[in-house]
Amino acid sequence: MANLRRLLSKYFRLSVASVSFIIMGIILYIILVSNVIPNVVDVHVYERAPRDIQSPITIPLEDQTEAKRRLAAESVNNEYTFNKDVAYEQSQQLGDLIDLIKTINQTESKKKKEEPQLTYEQKVDQLKQYIDTSEISEDTLTAMFQATESELSNMKRITVSVVNIVLKEPIKVEEVENARDKAVGLIRDNRNLSYGLRIAAEEITQSFIIANKTLDTEKTRQKRKEASDKVEEVVIREGEVLAKSGTVITPEIYQRLKIVGLLDQEMKTYPYYGLFIFVLILMSSLYYFMKEERAKEHFKKYVTIYALLFTMTLVVMKLVSLSSGAGLSSLMYLVPVAAGAMMIKMLFNEELAVVSTVIFALSAALIFNEQTTGNFNFIMSLYVLFNGVAGVVFLGRAQQRSKILQAGFFVSFIAILTVASVLLLLNGKFTSWQIGLDLGCAALSGFISAVLTLGLLPVIESSFNILSVTKLIELSNPNHPILRKVLMEAPGTYHHSIMVANLSEAACESIGANGLLARVGSYYHDVGKTKRPHFFIENQMNMDNPHDKIAPQLSKTIITAHPYDGADMLRANKIPKEIVDIAEQHHGTTLLKYFFHKASQLSEKEISETDFRYPGPKAQTKEVAIIGISDAVEAAVRSLSKPTPVKIDQIIRKIINDRLEDGQFDECDLTLKELDTVAKTLSETLHGIFHSRIEYPEETKKVEKQ
Repeated sequence: MANLRRLLSKYFRLSVASVSFIIMGIILYIILVSNVIPNVVDVHVYERAPRDIQSPITIPLEDQTEAKRRLAAESVNNEYTFNKDVAYEQSQQLGDLIDLIKTINQTESKKKKEEPQLTYEQKVDQLKQYIDTSEISEDTLTAMFQATESELSNMKRITVSVVNIVLKEPIKVEEVENARDKAVGLIRDNRNLSYGLRIAAEEITQSFIIANKTLDTEKTRQKRKEASDKVEEVVIREGEVLAKSGTVITPEIYQRLKIVGLLDQEMKTYPYYGLFIFVLILMSSLYYFMKEERAKEHFKKYVTIYALLFTMTLVVMKLVSLSSGAGLSSLMYLVPVAAGAMMIKMLFNEELAVVSTVIFALSAALIFNEQTTGNFNFIMSLYVLFNGVAGVVFLGRAQQRSKILQAGFFVSFIAILTVASVLLLLNGKFTSWQIGLDLGCAALSGFISAVLTLGLLPVIESSFNILSVTKLIELSNPNHPILRKVLMEAPGTYHHSIMVANLSEAACESIGANGLLARVGSYYHDVGKTKRPHFFIENQMNMDNPHDKIAPQLSKTIITAHPYDGADMLRANKIPKEIVDIAEQHHGTTLLKYFFHKASQLSEKEISETDFRYPGPKAQTKEVAIIGISDAVEAAVRSLSKPTPVKIDQIIRKIINDRLEDGQFDECDLTLKELDTVAKTLSETLHGIFHSRIEYPEETKKVEKQ
């Protein structure tokens, strides 16, 4: 049955956790949904725009970009390479041709009359073996074969010179004809050739004038690629005005509206699905982060308070965004998000406060998107993140209420720096009034956050009766009415509680438990003794022990009543449940050995141990278990006449082992390793308290004289 109850209890806690996070997710979705309504316009071609229409997104126009790149590439001129060696090569070939003709002519002139002379075709065949003559006409070759040696030499000198002169200048393929005309002109200016031979010289020179500046395809391709790469991508940028109010919607404008999705009625449900996924990610992350807390008994109250702070912060951000959207954008910097972060830090822990701040910052990006053309306002997201983290970090470990106001000033300082950096980064021309208003609102945000935290924190603590660090510090005040009652009515118990507080705090901190809770709980763990203070040995000064005069059963009833009397007193004074549990559970179901043995000696019948045990319950947390150990250890060590380190160690180990064997730690999550650490810490602390002291001679003499 116990296992079944534990299983049902765990299932119920998980159900509460799931429902709580679902509710928080629904609230977050409702708050954000108005900020993701699709920006769809109902316009047609050649109608007038009802308002300024801006692009909600940045989107590249690939077709236009490609067209501009092609145009840029086509505008690049071809790259050419000028070969200076062409002039030498062509003039050399021309000279070789004339020299070859001279050689043929000389050979023919040396033949005897009876020897057959070469025909024209045979002479040409000899030329073809060395030089291409396809571009030289028959008349030209005939004239050259008929010319004398001196005429050919003169012709060679003139034509080679002309070819060199013309080919020294760069000549493209399309410029070859002009170059040949130039060569003809130069030959005609020379009067040293006969008419027939000059015509031949003109033709043969033209055939050797070729292009010496050729197209460099690889270099041209590289230049065109560079020109294409330099073309910036054509994009429609977020916030770009696609159509001003009253302008006619041309087909081109209509196409651009379609590209950015402003005309797509079918896509208008997508943002809602996107928001659902966004909220699901945030809530799932938060749910996973709280996995350790979900297993604790107090999680129902824990998650309720957190949900309240979470919702309150989001609602405040939404209200501020609506106010700033009404025309005064500076008001968005008033958002007191640091208040939520600081309260979560003080009521729970620093890690949860930082995680919550990140969620608030991501939510703020959507909540404050009225000031932007897109869906996310990243400036406000950073602003909220910096403010929240600043409040959490400045509070640190010392969380007195006096430091909340200081944290508010620190948040204001960070907010001013953040806004100033934004104004400088935007590089806009802001008026002095606008800058002053932005910085003023940022400064006020920290102050408002501090005021809200100071005002709401006590209300939440009292309404839910929760135990925060601040509340613990307040409860540790010696002037608290209950502690003053203990001091006045049971001074021995008060001193005992102080000792237990020192021991339990050190032990708890050594294993990572809540040392402050252990200290404050120790102050209140024995307040029930004030109902009958003289029945407890630490308060029996200069008086007889009343237990000597009453039956052991009655003594047992009086002694075992003090945890529950104390718990009732604490509940009546509305002390947090964690402190009440310490008072009620610190003895667990331990046995009153002294009165049990006394009763066994006085009675002839067998006495059951159950009759002399505390009713319980056993310790449910590490802090309660350690306070119970410290309580027993302090009383046992105090009873020693001459405490030594060895005796102290033995007593501590014996008390821990007895309680372990008795099953007093079965319902808390203390491990054997942690118990060993607790034992060592208690021993070290008690060694410091009961260390040996030097007996000074002068003091000894004074004592002897007295």
